[in-house]
Amino acid sequence: MARARITEYTATGKRKEAIARVRLQSGAGNIVINERALEEYFGRATLPLIVRQPFEVTGTQGKFDAKIHVIGGGIAGQAVAVRHGIARALLQVDGDYRKPLKAAAFLTRDSRVKERKKYGRKKARKRFQYSKR
Repeated sequence: MARARITEYTATGKRKEAIARVRLQSGAGNIVINERALEEYFGRATLPLIVRQPFEVTGTQGKFDAKIHVIGGGIAGQAVAVRHGIARALLQVDGDYRKPLKAAAFLTRDSRVKERKKYGRKKARKRFQYSKR
């Protein structure tokens, strides 16, 4: 008995402290994050739009189901990490997606992170109040 083989594409996306492990399968376009629906997980209206951007750029809306596990960071950083992971997984699906994904800068890992606090200062750059007299 021959079983239909389900192809699964996995990738990792990162942003600040957030790490997203993405698994793509062919399907109806369902996106599940930490075993919750996309809109349920991300409360803000803009964050699900950010997550879906790689599918829109490549024209693959509704063709893949995504099961995502994301940890660390805040919700905005998690959304961008998920977008990064989805873009990298789509690249495994078809190499022709590289050009539109790269043009939209979804394949580039956003390396901006919080700057460390320095000694003798209140925060990374803020100094204590100076009093001349």
